[in-house]
Amino acid sequence: MQFVFLLEQVINGLLLGGYYLLIALGLSLIFSLGGVVNLAHGAFYALGAYFAVEITKHLGFAGALVLAPVAVGLLGMLFERFLLRGFYAADPILSLLLTFGLGMVGEQLIRMLWGASPLQSSIPAVFKGQVIVGDFLYSKYRLLMLAVVFLVLTGIWLLLNKTSFGRVVRAGVQRPDMVAVLGIRLQPYMTSIVVLGVSLAALAGVLFAPISGVHPAMGTEIMTAAFVVVVIGGLGSFWGVVLAAVLVGVVRGITIHFYAPAGEASMYLLMLGVLLFRPRGLLGERIERFE
Repeated sequence: MQFVFLLEQVINGLLLGGYYLLIALGLSLIFSLGGVVNLAHGAFYALGAYFAVEITKHLGFAGALVLAPVAVGLLGMLFERFLLRGFYAADPILSLLLTFGLGMVGEQLIRMLWGASPLQSSIPAVFKGQVIVGDFLYSKYRLLMLAVVFLVLTGIWLLLNKTSFGRVVRAGVQRPDMVAVLGIRLQPYMTSIVVLGVSLAALAGVLFAPISGVHPAMGTEIMTAAFVVVVIGGLGSFWGVVLAAVLVGVVRGITIHFYAPAGEASMYLLMLGVLLFRPRGLLGERIERFE
């Protein structure tokens, strides 16, 4: 029975890692290609959850799962076009201040539109209940979430490694000067990466709203963990972020099993341990910004 309970915590850790991954992967991609630390990323995550609540009322959970990330992605396109675009070649501190302020504005806009009280988001009826295998039982909805995260991760890997779009993005991360010499403009690719990144954050908001709750400060709360994952994994590394998200999630899940009060601290200790031996993160690469 003790083993079954520990196994449940490990799977919960994988789920938590998937949660962090959807947010941290977008953060890493945006910084890797554009050199922008997007502190407004959490606001897009929160908007995904709030849009999901509204869309679910009319089109159900399936409609929210598709349309909420699309709607947030369109906002991301405007965000990149009218705000971020002028800061790619500037001092990173300027974009950091811009996105920090935008994140605060986004949180207050949410309070104005939906109020300060938490909103209710329930698990779809078809996914309520447990899957039972011997002594082990686990939530159907959590298994769905794991499946969606796996499919999304596979799709992004294929996009970045098996398409011409992905080849240009990877070249732009590693050698933007050479990409420019070849006559390829990175600007349209940066727009696409921002849209992809904020859409992933919104998808996380949709999936985890029934578990984590929907409230105005939810974007601010998740950003710290997302940055921890990016730092541990290393900027510019797809698999570094994936590995870091899994490690953070599992370590936190197991720590909670043995000593719940240390759950939050465990990921910071993990980050400290990694940075002592690998200052660039587990699989970090050298990053050059495009201009």
